[in-house]
Amino acid sequence: MRIDTSAPPDPLATLGLTPGQTALYNTVLRLHRATCAALADATDRSPEALERELASLVRLGVVDEQAGEYLARHPAAALGHLIAERLDRLAAESRRIDTVLGSIRGFIHQYDAGLDYQTGQFAVDLVGGADELYESVIGMAVQAPPLELLSAVPDTRTMSDFAHRYADQWIGAQRSGLLSCRVVIPVHTLETAGLRDKLDQFERAGAQIRTLDVVPSWFLIAGTDAAGMPAQWGGALAENAYNFHLVRAAIVVAALRSLFEELWTRAAPLPWTHRGDGVARVLRLAAQGVSDEVIARQLGISVRTVRARFADAMAELGAQSRFQAGVEAARRGWLV
Repeated sequence: MRIDTSAPPDPLATLGLTPGQTALYNTVLRLHRATCAALADATDRSPEALERELASLVRLGVVDEQAGEYLARHPAAALGHLIAERLDRLAAESRRIDTVLGSIRGFIHQYDAGLDYQTGQFAVDLVGGADELYESVIGMAVQAPPLELLSAVPDTRTMSDFAHRYADQWIGAQRSGLLSCRVVIPVHTLETAGLRDKLDQFERAGAQIRTLDVVPSWFLIAGTDAAGMPAQWGGALAENAYNFHLVRAAIVVAALRSLFEELWTRAAPLPWTHRGDGVARVLRLAAQGVSDEVIARQLGISVRTVRARFADAMAELGAQSRFQAGVEAARRGWLV
């Protein structure tokens, strides 16, 4: 039978101590308080060599130096300090690893995009009909909830169809956690009959909706794997019998996502949700030709507050005058 005669592993090596430091630490513990010369005698080593290792033990916090003597700290405090530092380093390393793991999906999409670019081949399905459009989105959401859905709609007719035929289905999907929607629409579509009520419900369910003067084309992004594009860029779905291409290519999805985020940054919130404060009330009365003094009396505020609200509106609307502020507020639907 073979007997293992090797020395047991040094438990303090895990905390960063070398064998020499461990041996010296044990000597300090036994003597409790000693000068460098006394420790040199006890270890049969030169004082010069010990000074460097003693200094390192002091830096590690396991030994104290007082008036030329080295004093052992209580092991529970000394090793507890080393363990806490080690745990902090491990936690920091764990966070760095989590960050790397979180980026893997992005690298995978970069890889897929490169593969798509090199091969020139990716899945494209032609979808026809409004029912198929809405059902395909809900189907993707059921497979991977909540599906992040980004959509740009350029025309009134598509928004009218949404309000009267499909809004309830999407509102229900948003409320139940199947969808997580952000939508950009033209500001002029807010005049569509029945749309305001549906958009209110959609936002209360958790969707986010913004408006632009002009939306360049219809398109949507479903998660990170699929995008919907019209047969001809710039087209509106309803005007083309809801025919569109469902593209499954990382490079296309990434490009349309970048476009959507640019539109989203420039878009404004829905006017009736954005202007729930007194600014809109001041602007509405001013649009009717009411003076500051009369506005103040009607609203029960001071003339100074009325003028402060005008200043707030002009700053937010980017207007140089009250007239410009009124025109821009009307364009955005604040005065509805």
